[in-house]
Amino acid sequence: MGASEGRMQSAEGRLWTPANIVTMVRICLVPVFVVALVSPWPEWFGFDWLPDGDKSIIAAGIFIVISCTDWLDGYLARSRGEVTTFGKFMDPLADKILVTAALLALIELGTLPSWVVLVILAREFIVSGVRMVAASEGVVIAASYYGKFKTVFQMIAVVMFTVKDSHMVGTAGEAFGDMLWLASWAVMLVALALTVVSMVDYVAKARFLLGFGREEAASQDEPGVRRDAVAADSAGEAEDVGGSAGAGALSPAPELGAETLALASAAVADAVRCRVSVGTAESLTGGLIAGALTSVPGSSAVVRGGVVSYAAEVKESLLGVPPATVRDEGVVSAETACAMAEGARRQLGCDVSVAVTGIAGPGGAEPGKPVGTVWMALATASGTEAFEFCFAGTRQQVREQTVNAALERIRCAVVAVSE
Repeated sequence: MGASEGRMQSAEGRLWTPANIVTMVRICLVPVFVVALVSPWPEWFGFDWLPDGDKSIIAAGIFIVISCTDWLDGYLARSRGEVTTFGKFMDPLADKILVTAALLALIELGTLPSWVVLVILAREFIVSGVRMVAASEGVVIAASYYGKFKTVFQMIAVVMFTVKDSHMVGTAGEAFGDMLWLASWAVMLVALALTVVSMVDYVAKARFLLGFGREEAASQDEPGVRRDAVAADSAGEAEDVGGSAGAGALSPAPELGAETLALASAAVADAVRCRVSVGTAESLTGGLIAGALTSVPGSSAVVRGGVVSYAAEVKESLLGVPPATVRDEGVVSAETACAMAEGARRQLGCDVSVAVTGIAGPGGAEPGKPVGTVWMALATASGTEAFEFCFAGTRQQVREQTVNAALERIRCAVVAVSE
């Protein structure tokens, strides 16, 4: 059970989280790998007895250890709820620094031709340029699976070529008789193919920004493309959720700010990428969470719906909250929030459901439950977890902070469910 948000320092405002420390350690270890691979360090330290082949294997081992930290920092950030802007910037940059350094080192050793590195670096420059154009237009293009597989195959190829350096062969006939040589090039060719395909996929998604398509394409339900901080018209996607008292049509609300819409865009993009469906059960927010999610183009692919259970009897009839729970624990409680989330997941048939219940004010405070008290619950196949928040501000500010916190928790849950 989470601690009160009002008593916690926001992860976005923190720099040296465990995940970010791991990321920076990964970057700092890149020179260690390069030195281990290209320098005569056995001679420096009096290890003349160490064969060159073993030196390459040691360097490959260091590369593997560094690569594995990529999974570690991602796990720490999601499991601890510490996904920061700094981490989102540095994590992919660390991967690129590692792969680029390894490829350049292999060229220096004569193990890899330069054209391979040229193809990979050209892709990175082109994609980075497209991202800059997209960012200037307020558009975010989500990474595809092509890009992720590209990185995996590149790293596997680097390891194989690093080890292969100790098994170099002479003539062409000898080369094609070397299974490690053939396997290394097979993996590298797959990595190069994925490099080109991921670049083409990225450019295709941004074609409307580059003048290859109509601007209207930005508002269509194209997977992986979203506009941040823009209240898009999603009337075509608005659905009547719940179908009875306490539920109604959802559409972008004027209360949604730029930060909320950006968080909703990110949550939908993560859900689309991970292929995880989402649902909501809302009390004090009155449908704002679902409204934020469905304001994002393409959200119909992952958002199953939402239930606005403002009254206690609606919580009981639509979501299956036990009357005894409402009577004994109150509507603003961890038990009620968990029951709401589980009921929403059951009724909507979604992978991840979020529920919120609380006191937005200006009245309604109870002993031990001041205005701003909010209980939130997330339900997945692996279980249900509740979080307590104590927000400050006006009624609107409490509701908006609740929506933002829910969207952040949805992102973490979506990624965790997909792993």
